[in-house]
Amino acid sequence: MSKVRVSGRGRRRVEGGHPWIFADDVVSTEAEPGDVVAIESPDGRRLGWGLYSSESKIRVRLFSRADERPDAAHWKSQLARAIAARRRMGLFDPRGACRLLAGDADLVPGLVIDHYAGVYVFQSGSQGSDRLVPVFAEAIAELVGEPVAIVDRSDASVRRLEGLEKRVEVLRGSLPASLEVHEEGLVYEVDVIHGHKTGHYLDQRVNRMRAARLARGRAMLDAFCYDGLFAVRAALEGATSVLCLDQAEAALERARRNAERNGVLSKLSFERVDVMRDLRSRADLDGRFGVVVVDPPAFARNKAELEGAERGYRELNLRALRLVEPGGHLVSASCSHAMKSEHFLAVLSHAAHLSGRAVYLEELLGASPDHSALLVLPESSYLKCAFLRVE
Repeated sequence: MSKVRVSGRGRRRVEGGHPWIFADDVVSTEAEPGDVVAIESPDGRRLGWGLYSSESKIRVRLFSRADERPDAAHWKSQLARAIAARRRMGLFDPRGACRLLAGDADLVPGLVIDHYAGVYVFQSGSQGSDRLVPVFAEAIAELVGEPVAIVDRSDASVRRLEGLEKRVEVLRGSLPASLEVHEEGLVYEVDVIHGHKTGHYLDQRVNRMRAARLARGRAMLDAFCYDGLFAVRAALEGATSVLCLDQAEAALERARRNAERNGVLSKLSFERVDVMRDLRSRADLDGRFGVVVVDPPAFARNKAELEGAERGYRELNLRALRLVEPGGHLVSASCSHAMKSEHFLAVLSHAAHLSGRAVYLEELLGASPDHSALLVLPESSYLKCAFLRVE
């Protein structure tokens, strides 16, 4: 039986509830990369079961505290539980999209499964979850019926930390020529092979709807618009016009197509720009927006990058605040895992002070509820989306 013995500090961490054991807290190992391991205290008492990595600083990810060693049936039951939760949320729609399995937060360490209108996209980020991909591919078919396709999009940069190569392939079925998702009156296309993440930013679903309500009867600026769903949703809700900014022409083309399929192309305009530079020059113009959305890519992938990220977020939000009309709103997001909510709010506060305007926090939201946030794993709560009223 594969096993890992932890230090006293590691034991206290596990017994305190956190599921990650770091390399510095591993005293001895009898395991191969990706093994299910018994986690033992310094005196040999079993603490639970985890997936072992020979390369990552997170050496073991605990997923069960049961007495018996989990088998394949355990993983199927975990997936069934996750599916049932999404169904209760009303988010698992055959023509819709949702995060069906949220990795460590759903106690399947390292494995994400996103659903797009019958296509299931797997993303594995650890040695242990790589071994689980075929197990979950079979479980999907058993639990929800034969899928249109199962795609492996295991190409995230985090795989380097696990000593793993990137991998993109269709595991089962075949992809349709055009994959369309229907989401509460919104229709959009998804590229599960080349798109960001698993093809789309599912985590902003609720935040897009709230921002759209704020934009009724107003002009909106959607910075870092990607596939344009903040903009399209706002136009559907009654925004008078939306300016979409992004640096990637492919993203802007997809945004145009999404606007067209939803019948709002006439309300949207598109500009390919370096968004940070563009917002600086645009601050000198007379045009103001009722709602400004800034949803940039992550500025900080780890703690070492936090200082630079803080400067970037402060400058970005300062420029954005200057474009909001009095009584309008700034919707500002950060998906940087390393930047905690309180730190992000401090950065926004500094930007507000520098802007010379009165700025009020109306709400701070996170990811959509299908993106599980396990309380004992604060790292699973990563997205911050602040709704700010600007006077």
